Amino acid sequence: MACDPCSICFNSAWSLTQFGILVNQSHQLSDIVVVGNFSDDPFAIDLAYALGQREDIADLISMKTFANSEFCPRFISDERDFSRIGSKLKGKTVIIVSTANGYVSRQNLAMRTMLIARSAKENGAAAVVLVEPDLFYSAQDRGPRSDLGETQNEREKEDLKKFDGQPFTAKLYAEMLKVAGVDSVVTVHNHSHAVQTMFSEIFDGQFYNLIPYELYLNYLTESNIVDIKPDGEGLALCAPDKGARDFVKEMFTQLNMPKARFIMLDKDRTGERKVEIQLHAESEATFDEISGHDIVLFDDMVRTGSTVVKSCQFLKQINPRKTIFAVTHFYASDEGREKMAHPAIDEILTLNTLPTVLNRDVQGRLRRKMVVLKIEGWLARNLCEILGLPLPKGEALYQIDMSSKNPRFSRKIWSNDQLASLRSAE
Repeated sequence: MACDPCSICFNSAWSLTQFGILVNQSHQLSDIVVVGNFSDDPFAIDLAYALGQREDIADLISMKTFANSEFCPRFISDERDFSRIGSKLKGKTVIIVSTANGYVSRQNLAMRTMLIARSAKENGAAAVVLVEPDLFYSAQDRGPRSDLGETQNEREKEDLKKFDGQPFTAKLYAEMLKVAGVDSVVTVHNHSHAVQTMFSEIFDGQFYNLIPYELYLNYLTESNIVDIKPDGEGLALCAPDKGARDFVKEMFTQLNMPKARFIMLDKDRTGERKVEIQLHAESEATFDEISGHDIVLFDDMVRTGSTVVKSCQFLKQINPRKTIFAVTHFYASDEGREKMAHPAIDEILTLNTLPTVLNRDVQGRLRRKMVVLKIEGWLARNLCEILGLPLPKGEALYQIDMSSKNPRFSRKIWSNDQLASLRSAE
């Protein structure tokens, strides 16, 4: 499968030049300034540290709020230095890290990002890079006319009607970021072809949609989440719907295990939150071939959990050894937590693109079967590739966050690397 031209997966098989993406110049670490758009954002702090920045973000930027509630960021400078007024960031590349949290709305964070970008440029920054792992406004990825959003298939009237009266918000967001001073955008596993195409156009190709194949593959093969033989016997990867097929197919290709299996499901949406599941007519494996296997379903995001629970219930008919749901963006809604506590899902594997998922209270009952891979190290490596920086030394791809309530927590069969990652996450 050919990767989407707006997507990038950094591993041994790929390079920037293969995607036609050119790095304008090499940077030195001293040329990079990493900040967040929220005070003490742990994701931004960890990413800055993984990139080698030892100065605290809070010592680099002040998140001022005026008495009338208006936000005004300020890059901190020596109050006694009058020699570099308006040029403190001259020649610097400013990286703004933006992740959703439970304290400030996305709308507020988006505006903060734009003000920080403008502040950086007006104080001499050579470039501004936005790192937003879960790209804001991607759900509003097209408008009520066929010219508002490029889709892979011709849009039916029913699809146009769904957006009747709404704005094409993703495009407005991209245009506002560009006007504010953002030069490049880095995100993780964005699901929308329309968003990827449009952002790539607006940012002149400097849009990077990082696909986390190697994170999932490393964890599946190096941990004890599945029980498989070296040739892949006993493992099946599953695409729960059409939108996930290309992603899971590429995952299966990179797995490169001759006896592993790949299946595809279809969903028929019969209501706003009602779906019916069936085996796709062109699925590469049959039910008989995957009976007794560990089945891993992959998707880019989950909100209510209706589809994945239905899919796992459907798969339980063939008596799998285990059903695992792997998802990049985990929206921990009350409804989602309640539904995914269903015994049809044996374990959940996710990333911390939405950092609130690390909170045990937010996980609720799901902490008994949830594993979170903290991706700051992997993201730092990708940023170094993009910016032409030396790769971080000794930085693990990810750190493991797992509650002691998870039955696998106490098993003594981890590899040395996994044990080190687990200890560092505790």
